[in-house]
Amino acid sequence: MKKALFIIDVQNDFTEGGALGVEGGAAVAAGISRLLAEHPDVYDLVIASRDWHDAENDNGGHFALDSQPDFVTTWPVHCVAGTPGAEYHDDLTEQAIDFHVRKGQGQPAYSIYEGVTEEGGTVHALLDEHAVTEIDIAGLATDYCVRASALDAIEHGRRVRVLTDLVAGVGEASSDAALAELAHAGALLISSADVEAP
Repeated sequence: MKKALFIIDVQNDFTEGGALGVEGGAAVAAGISRLLAEHPDVYDLVIASRDWHDAENDNGGHFALDSQPDFVTTWPVHCVAGTPGAEYHDDLTEQAIDFHVRKGQGQPAYSIYEGVTEEGGTVHALLDEHAVTEIDIAGLATDYCVRASALDAIEHGRRVRVLTDLVAGVGEASSDAALAELAHAGALLISSADVEAP
């Protein structure tokens, strides 16, 4: 059985000071880097996603260009391809990442499964190719892209664990609800201190 780590959207625009910064985002970046430094052999694959939105359109209604965002389905402009806001947070160690996934290119996209690798492949195919059966998930935001990615991983038959000390969300209540939903769907909620536990 092979294991992968999903690092979801640990980008400047989703951390403190960014266009959609969440409280605790920078700490998540540093915590993921610490986890990978302390346990370099735990994961067979490390896959990181980034929102990579188009600059010249509303990305399928994802950006609220002519109205106020509702912060549920429409959002302020964020993570535009090639801008500093779309880059990984400085505290995230990029050298540990094996595959980079870009999502939301011209359309809304929350799950890492909606993105493509730099080589143009899908996450599902990548996991199958490497015979990955177990996935740990960390990143931003708990109540949106972490939730969607974890649900998709479960739906695709993977054993999923969410590292609850290495996620941060938009809202406290919605993040708690997302974690409860994931647990009900079959995900294990663990601390990063327990990543080597079976």
